[in-house]
Amino acid sequence: MPEHFFEVSVQWTGNAGTGTSGYKDYRRDNELSAGGKQIIAGSADKAFHGDRSRWNPEELLIAALSQCHMLSFLHVASAAGVVVESYHDDSSGTLALNAEGGGNMTEVTLRPQVTISAGDEALVPGLHARASKLCFIANSVNFPLHHEPVTKRTPSH
Repeated sequence: MPEHFFEVSVQWTGNAGTGTSGYKDYRRDNELSAGGKQIIAGSADKAFHGDRSRWNPEELLIAALSQCHMLSFLHVASAAGVVVESYHDDSSGTLALNAEGGGNMTEVTLRPQVTISAGDEALVPGLHARASKLCFIANSVNFPLHHEPVTKRTPSH
């Protein structure tokens, strides 16, 4: 099977003048970049002394799962003759901390809201299941990934 290679650069921008001389003496600010694309402003979650206005790694992981599922779903829907007019996902995830200060994501829930205008609406749940099996990111995580999809059909004209 062919392989695809991806590169991302992360640059710490949070040196407040004294480096990491103390736990609260530096900002967690960073910038993510790849191949001339728009820079993503990253940080830690506010609970970990980060900047709430910037994306944190946990949000980026959830976003990657959501975006991957959406792209896989659009593909399988198109192939099945289901015409998607809109797609919106309000997803969430849970992070559990351990005694050593580390932790892990324990679950993520995707809540795609899909509006279709043509095709068999009864196929949509199976299309979500197929999209989940095709999603590269979903296949790369070791925690439960739940789906709570909602499908609407545009009114007939």
